[in-house]
Amino acid sequence: MFYDLNIPWTTNHAELQHTLSFVAELGYNVVALNHTIDGKLPALINDPIPKPLPFSVPSSLSVLHRCTIHISDPSQNARLNALGSHCDILAVRPTDEKSLAQACQTLECDIISLDLTTRFFFYFKSKTLSQAIQRGVKFEICYAPGVLASDGQARKNLISNATQLIRATRGKGLVISSEGHRALSMRAPWDVINLACLWGLGQERGVEAVSREARSVTVQARMKRTGYRGVIDVVYGGEKPAPAAESVAETGKDQGAKRKRKAIALDDGAEESKEKPLSKREKKRRANKARQETAQKESVQDIKETKESCGKEVLKEHTLQGPNLDQKQESVS
Repeated sequence: MFYDLNIPWTTNHAELQHTLSFVAELGYNVVALNHTIDGKLPALINDPIPKPLPFSVPSSLSVLHRCTIHISDPSQNARLNALGSHCDILAVRPTDEKSLAQACQTLECDIISLDLTTRFFFYFKSKTLSQAIQRGVKFEICYAPGVLASDGQARKNLISNATQLIRATRGKGLVISSEGHRALSMRAPWDVINLACLWGLGQERGVEAVSREARSVTVQARMKRTGYRGVIDVVYGGEKPAPAAESVAETGKDQGAKRKRKAIALDDGAEESKEKPLSKREKKRRANKARQETAQKESVQDIKETKESCGKEVLKEHTLQGPNLDQKQESVS
């Protein structure tokens, strides 16, 4: 299964429907519609993406809801847990080195998404990024803003930053998404893998970036929001049904109904005990058994006839040879 966990949400439903249909034709199985929050969280948190969607989606495509918040001030992160309960995937986009370090070390998020089309005035440190990978947080590379950029500087920054990020993470914990606003900016999964190979990511790691690593994001995010202390789901809580108060009259009616059902069951059993018509399979089995018994009887009869004929021939030879033997004995005497 292939994943694209960053398709921006738009109120233009016709264009978004066309984009999702095109993504399904490219071979993706799971996508995430993303809405972005820039700055402080609003007082009333609600998901702008309606459930269900106001348009039809291909049956082979699963649609998740994602929220991405831009962080630059540590004071903005106090209500991230409340925001995470309103979406399936929670992503943060740090804008400087301090916010990136905080996201890697302490923030409860699922994805750290970096705008790789901009120039960063710091280097990605392996020690800092490895802390996020150990906590199960993934780093996201979005290719559409750089691939379809009108200026060459954004494309240059994307290649440079992606190469540096792959070097710092050693190719681990990476998720590749599109962040494409139109169907024109989407690429097929294997085209994305080839593009990652140009950035220095191996083919196996590239396949994992659009399949296994992205799936781990969705699974871990679901476990965080639905699990509690290692319990993922409660199938049966052991509740007992409340006893229903029944009157004496209703009890008598129930007993009479039970007797009727018992009598009907006995009648059905008597009818079933009667001889039923044989099925085709049973007829065939009996015919084969009769054929085998007949063949066995014929073989026994043939053996008996052979023995009798052999005995008659022996007696005939003995009778023929009897006078000759007497004459021979007289001549010898």
